[in-house]
Amino acid sequence: MPMILAIPKEVTTDEKRVAVSPGNIAAFQKLGYEVCIEAGAGDAASMPDELYRSEGAQVVEGSEKIWTGAELILKVNPPTLEEAEMISEGVTLICFVYPARNEELIKILSAKKINLLAMDCVPRISRAQSMDALSSMANVAGYRAVVEASHSFGRFFTGQITAAGKVPPAKVLVIGAGVAGLAAIGAARNMGAIVRAFDTRPAVKDEVKSLGGEFLMLDFEEDGAGSGGYAKVMSEEFIAAEMKLFAEQAEEVDIIITTAMIPGKKSPILITEQMVKSMKRGSVIVDLAAEGGGNCELTEPGEAALAHGVTILGYTDLPSRLSTQSSRLYGNNLVKLVNLLGKADAFLIDQEDEVIRGALVLDQGTLSWPPPKVEVSQQPSTPKGEVPPVPADKEAGGSSIFSPSFMLGLLAVVLLALGWKADHEFLDQLTVFVLACFVGYMVVWNVSPSLHTPLMSVTNAISGIILVGGMLFVTGAQPWIDTKSILAGVAIFLATINVAGGFLVTQRMLKMFRKQ
Repeated sequence: MPMILAIPKEVTTDEKRVAVSPGNIAAFQKLGYEVCIEAGAGDAASMPDELYRSEGAQVVEGSEKIWTGAELILKVNPPTLEEAEMISEGVTLICFVYPARNEELIKILSAKKINLLAMDCVPRISRAQSMDALSSMANVAGYRAVVEASHSFGRFFTGQITAAGKVPPAKVLVIGAGVAGLAAIGAARNMGAIVRAFDTRPAVKDEVKSLGGEFLMLDFEEDGAGSGGYAKVMSEEFIAAEMKLFAEQAEEVDIIITTAMIPGKKSPILITEQMVKSMKRGSVIVDLAAEGGGNCELTEPGEAALAHGVTILGYTDLPSRLSTQSSRLYGNNLVKLVNLLGKADAFLIDQEDEVIRGALVLDQGTLSWPPPKVEVSQQPSTPKGEVPPVPADKEAGGSSIFSPSFMLGLLAVVLLALGWKADHEFLDQLTVFVLACFVGYMVVWNVSPSLHTPLMSVTNAISGIILVGGMLFVTGAQPWIDTKSILAGVAIFLATINVAGGFLVTQRMLKMFRKQ
């Protein structure tokens, strides 16, 4: 008899998500599971029962049959106390759990001797990125934060010049450049706003700039990077400096989006009431940390508040407000995690696996949380003022014939020889070639590293011109073998490699955006 995988309907107030989308059913069936879903579970996410039936899932009436008849249950939110009482012994439950604040729930589930895996406890390591539901939901929340801000803001985001007058672009400040912050930066920039961002981790500067935002820096050497990809608590001096920065920005910007949360602790207050008072009337604050108390002193978690002429949005259900997209992303996260647990006939809670161990809260009723700390490999840093030691082989190799001085000297000799022997026509063409190389190098050098790969498409066109020029040289050379024809042949060869490689890279990029 196949192992039954069940998806109950979410009963939390205003929750519109469903744990599994119709597109995920085939993946679970391939693993050997019989998929059952409670009737109406996907209605609020625009996923009616008919879609699940068409994919081979069994639609079941009534939640009790779901909770008592399944071996593996997939949910979004933690089960209610009533649902926890219905669950059968020995079942495996996977959902958001938040074990630090749900002690009573954990006790009830522990008595049922179940396996409980928390999607919010999946370690933030490279191997677990495809299962990181927190990042998936943060991505949705960051995007939705901008949508909610634009709804409450009384102007365009983008600047316009019309017959009726000039409209200035909105100025947006994003505090925290994690997954949610970066999503907000990208969405606000796409809508035409001027975006500024601040983060205690200087390492995210390039990511902010690649999205078109301006990264605000403090004159501090302190790094806010903590364990697991989260920010850490900063020193009092740093906090004082950043609060001064926020106060200055509050007077100037139209919209503030805050995302600063520290796991297991209350969200830090970054926007004081005085800062709110200094903001222009009609401004908007979107507090993505409202669930942890909020980054704004006046935030009302779950509500939209108006204070001193400023709208403060403390919504805690932003992913649910994009329920279709959130459900699809969350379902994909679950597929990857269940796949890690193995096929239905070889299902195993492997505590040797760091991803499973990190997410495991209950192992047959035994509390396994918190898990041991997962060490994330980091690039070793050299303390300021210290010069990294030079390897002995490099010290000894200082007299190598391939030193920069030797290569420059050799290049100068070659150019002088060409100038001595070559005719005027060749020198003119060589000059154009050298200038083209210099200009091309400077163009590519000044492009952000994140755009180097798309730039390959441009090099295809440039290389095509080189190919045409090289072929003209070869066909018109008299005699057939001379300096010009040899150099033209080399140019054709190198340009062909560039064209082929460029198209291959471009093809790989396009495949990333194609539906599998």
